[in-house]
Amino acid sequence: MSEAAVGTVQAGDELPAQDFPINRYDLIRYAGASGDFNVIHWNERVATTVGLPNVIAHGMFTMASAIRVVTDWAGDPGAVLEYGVRFTRPVVVPDPEGAVLHVEGKVRDVRDDGTVEVDLTSTVDGQTVLAKARAVVRTVKR
Repeated sequence: MSEAAVGTVQAGDELPAQDFPINRYDLIRYAGASGDFNVIHWNERVATTVGLPNVIAHGMFTMASAIRVVTDWAGDPGAVLEYGVRFTRPVVVPDPEGAVLHVEGKVRDVRDDGTVEVDLTSTVDGQTVLAKARAVVRTVKR
């Protein structure tokens, strides 16, 4: 969001949708970065033994991927002041094809203080994986 565009942001505006491919390699890299080595995120045998359909993505990895739609739009990851989601369904990551997280964003409200509320819709194969996903973004001060 450029400085010139800030004044033109309105409720209902759509952010550019993005698709984020997720594969097992991504999950292993995330496990190393986060320290979350729970075997359901990398071992198919264990994941299916505990009742999952396959290996699943880390919830925080999914959440972090989704907010990229907002940070790319805002042009600054530090502009995100608040962000929350509800996890509704795990992101199943079969090998080798992986999964694709599709994320759309829409401006819910432009507040008097210059912040913008954005609602996100995050789906995999048409099924919602994050509900009540909302971010509050700081815009350029007027």
